[in-house]
Amino acid sequence: MPYEGIYPTGVGYSRKTRERERERERERSVRILYRRALKDTLNWAVHRHLFYQDASDMREKFEANKHVEDLDTIDRLIADGEARHNKWRHPDPYIVPWAPGGSKFTRNPVPPSGIEIIYDYGREDND
Repeated sequence: MPYEGIYPTGVGYSRKTRERERERERERSVRILYRRALKDTLNWAVHRHLFYQDASDMREKFEANKHVEDLDTIDRLIADGEARHNKWRHPDPYIVPWAPGGSKFTRNPVPPSGIEIIYDYGREDND
């Protein structure tokens, strides 16, 4: 076979691949948890200097567990972090006014009477 030896095969390869996939999934879930917690910190902090201090404290908590390699411990830490985030989520988070759920989302004033909308702008007849 011309491709023999190019693609690794065997039981060891599939196990390593599964371990890498599990590791990537854990890294992704930690990244998502950190980002969600950071965004939620903005809801609790009234001023930026307060947010920067809270964000720095949160980063230290995540960095303290960076060296953990035991998969069960990592899963437990992720579950504890998600539970803590869900417990301390802001009840009324800030939403940008023009974003979905914001106060200005899809709010358009009714045009005054006597104004008509021209859908073929630039192609109207010039008589």
